[in-house]
Amino acid sequence: MASFLDPVLNPVFQPLLNRSPLFVILFLAFIISFVIVLVYKYATNQEEMGRLKGQQKEFQKKLKELRDKPEEMMKVQKEAMKVNMDYMKHSFKATLITLLPILLIFSWMTSHLAFEPIYPGERYSITSTFAEGVTGETELVVNEGTELFSEAKQNIGKEVTWNLQSTEGEHTLYVKVGKDEQAKKVLMTKELKYAEQITIPKHSDIKQIKIDYKKLRPLGSFSLFGWQPGWLGLYIIFSIVFSIGLRKIFKVH
Repeated sequence: MASFLDPVLNPVFQPLLNRSPLFVILFLAFIISFVIVLVYKYATNQEEMGRLKGQQKEFQKKLKELRDKPEEMMKVQKEAMKVNMDYMKHSFKATLITLLPILLIFSWMTSHLAFEPIYPGERYSITSTFAEGVTGETELVVNEGTELFSEAKQNIGKEVTWNLQSTEGEHTLYVKVGKDEQAKKVLMTKELKYAEQITIPKHSDIKQIKIDYKKLRPLGSFSLFGWQPGWLGLYIIFSIVFSIGLRKIFKVH
């Protein structure tokens, strides 16, 4: 999760979270595509990029015509590879300029759009796994405002799951094995926010503690041939559509 980015990006993007997840994804896909297209237009030599693009199309036509002539086809492929490499070199500067901001925004989107929030009073579960060879009992200790629907103490197996319900706000739970005690924060909210899914303690018999979130489905129950896209799938689809359209509008090669 990218919670460390929240102080920087939340003032900019937090208002979006009051809208539907689909709107957030659509809006960010457009903004990111718009910025990328502008950077490519003004940070690259568009005249040279256009020339190389034209050569690429010519080589594609030649390769189709030379399907039955493998030796000549190989020569054309080598020339085409050189042109492709030149095109990549010319676009490298623009790629570097846009890479870091995009990665930061992607991290923010992952921390806010990957899962459904846990609503106050909604039942949820956390699962803990343990280091190899650890046996005996484990216990989940909850604070005021959290109700357990599983036995607090359970025998250690490959993993142990507890079912809970909490009031609105942030709660800290504790998984105990002997004298070893590890904290896990959970967040109950009506907003599009959630606590970090996985905690991996260091130097502990507890291997990891995970909140069993439901994946966020921006399109609800809609599926395409059995596929229910999450935020990343929708972002990719929208960004491709926006990029193609914006490149034509701004005449970017």
